[in-house]
Amino acid sequence: MRHGKKVNHLGRKTAHRKAMLANMACSLIEHKRINTTVAKAKALKQFVEPLVTKSKEDTTHNRRLVFSKLRNKYAVTELFRDVAVKVADRPGGYTRIIKLGNRLGDNAQMALIELVDYNETYNTEKKAKSTRRSRRGRGGKKAATPAPVETQASNEEE
Repeated sequence: MRHGKKVNHLGRKTAHRKAMLANMACSLIEHKRINTTVAKAKALKQFVEPLVTKSKEDTTHNRRLVFSKLRNKYAVTELFRDVAVKVADRPGGYTRIIKLGNRLGDNAQMALIELVDYNETYNTEKKAKSTRRSRRGRGGKKAATPAPVETQASNEEE
């Protein structure tokens, strides 16, 4: 039975695992997306999401709690200054894992983990829908008439 065995140890001792996750979290906060294996991405997601939640409320206590996990003052500053502003209205789910396929060397499953609000490809804001126009009738004729007028005007100037 697996009772109480939620943590993926990733084949490392505790100190190595905590240092690795802290370094990966700092890289994720700095670069907004990183490539890693699927197992590490899932472990990183569990590590980073509570820190981002704490960064939404900028207090000295929360900064110290986050710093105790990340151990990088530049990453903490970036998290509280820029990332927290972007995720202020989001109730959770700050990261996204996209599977990329297998690595050539050892066939490990690779993934891209990114902060959701920094990806422009999956923009949640809907663009203003333009009005639809009919294609029959005079629509094509109007578009064709201005072109000859402009060329005639330019020929008269010369």
